[in-house]
This record gives sequence, C-alpha cells and structure tokens, in this order.
Amino acid sequence: MKNKDSIIAIAKQTIKLESDAIGNLCNFIDSTFQDAVEYIYHAKGRVIVTGIGKSANIATKIVATFNSTGTPAVFMHAADAIHGDLGNIQQDDVVICLSKSGNTPEIKVLIPLIKNYGNKIIAITGNIDSYLGKNADFTLNAFVEKEACPNNLAPTSSTTAQLVLGDALAVCLQELNGFSSSDFAKYHPGGALGKKLYLRVRDLVAKNQIPQVLPTTNIKDVIVEISQKRLGATAVLDQNNIIGIITDGDIRRMLSNCDDFLRITAQDIMSKKPKTIDIDAMAIEALDTMETYNISQILITENGKYAGVVHLHDIIKEGIF
Repeated sequence: MKNKDSIIAIAKQTIKLESDAIGNLCNFIDSTFQDAVEYIYHAKGRVIVTGIGKSANIATKIVATFNSTGTPAVFMHAADAIHGDLGNIQQDDVVICLSKSGNTPEIKVLIPLIKNYGNKIIAITGNIDSYLGKNADFTLNAFVEKEACPNNLAPTSSTTAQLVLGDALAVCLQELNGFSSSDFAKYHPGGALGKKLYLRVRDLVAKNQIPQVLPTTNIKDVIVEISQKRLGATAVLDQNNIIGIITDGDIRRMLSNCDDFLRITAQDIMSKKPKTIDIDAMAIEALDTMETYNISQILITENGKYAGVVHLHDIIKEGIF
C-alpha cells in the first residue's frame, strides 16, 4: 500500500516523464512535417486517420480535432480496414497512420493496400526505421525515451506524443485555412463553448420585458415597475434618452437612508451614466462588462436608443458564466 507522499510523487513523476517526451518532439519537427501539412492542405479529399490498440483511441481524438478546426477527417480502425472498411478511403484522401512500433501485423497488411489505391500515407510512429516508417510518404517521428508506466510497457508517453503531433498538424492546417472563431462557432453550436462564440445580447434581451420610468416617476411606481418586469432594475428615460438606472440595491439604500420617501422620485435615487452595451454585441462582452464594473444588470441600446435590460442571471442560464 502506497502512502500519500509516494502517490503524489508517482503522479508528479508521470507528468514529468510525459512533459519531457512532449518537449523532445520539437527536435523532430522538420521539413518532413512541413511537407505533410502542405500536402494535406492542398489535397482535395479528406484525412483518414487509422491505428490499432491505444493508437486507435488517439486517432479518434485527432479526427475530432481535425473536424472541429476545419479539416474534414474520418476514423478508420486498422483491423476493420482489412476486413471491409478500406471502402472508406476515396481517391483524393490522405491517410495518417499511427503506430508506436510501426511493425504490428495489421499495419503491415494495411500499408500495401493503401498504396495500391494510390493514396499518400503520413506515418506518426515512435520507430522511423519500422515497416510503417520506411513505407510512408511522410514519416513524423513520435519517439519517446520512456513510457510513464513503471514497467515501460503501457502506452502512456507514446500515445501522448502521438496526440500532440496530431494537434500540431491540426493547428497548422487551421492557420493555413484561415479558420476563424466565427468558423469555429459553426462547428460548436452547442454547449458553453459554442454560446460564447455565437450568443449575442439580442438573443438574451428578446426574452425580457423592458422596464422604464420617467425622471419624475414616484418611488412607489418605480418599485412596482422593477417588481413587475422582474429584472431587478429599470432604466430612467427622458424623451427616450437613457439618463439613469435604478436597481434593487438603490431602492434598499434609499429605504435605509430616508424616512420620508413618499416624495422621492426616480431622478432622486437613480445612478447617472449607467453602463450600456449594443444589442448586437456578444453576450460574453456583456458578461465581461458586468464583471469589470461589478454590476448585475446592463442596459441595452439599439441604434442609440434604449432596448431593454440584461441581467447576470440571463447569462448564467445560458451556461457561459
């Protein structure tokens, strides 16, 4: 039974071994890597990524990264490929093959079949002198000195190295393709990540009522307006121009500091020059403004005119807080 200190030491040693392995990959990035990236970039087809065992697991992640960053990709398991799935490979496709040893039986069967189709092969292997390394058109070196596994057997550092090289390919292609954050949003419409990229203030304010009072509105009607519109605040308008905001906090402070509040009007307690944001701004920009100024509501404008209120809770409900 390992004690607490030894467990922590093992964890740190694992991370250190894998980080060293990744850092060493920089020594293997050369003109071959550049040629591989440029070949994929100019190819008319897709990227087929294949492997077996743990390399197959890494291949699926590389495929996901390619697809989400603008490079169409398909996963093909090396064992299934030689039992019918070779039909996945089309004439203009590029094949990336992952294998630590580069000498597994399935890989030795698969490589000649792919070459017979005339497709180019990019190898990611820890053994550039292997069958895969010597028969690929582009061989990327994923050599690691030692697995993080204490027996130096379980694929740990080696699969991490494969993954990092796959990420490097994907990011280079993303840059070459000019794949922007707006493009990224198209492929990630769901979840918090997608909403940060596409959700606009307009989408939030459309669901809300539009609280507003005049400067001369008495305090009772101000409280009613805030309560009915359920946003914890109201804009104060003078001839349709925003001149202030009154929040729940302003009401509480007024009640604490004033005994004769029946004569108070909106203009007496409003905060002047409130923070505003345009209706077409990104929702994440509204959140940033709220955090910067430590406020819970922000007034929305459209073409310079008041268009409503967005509350911090509106953003939290969308899951991007």
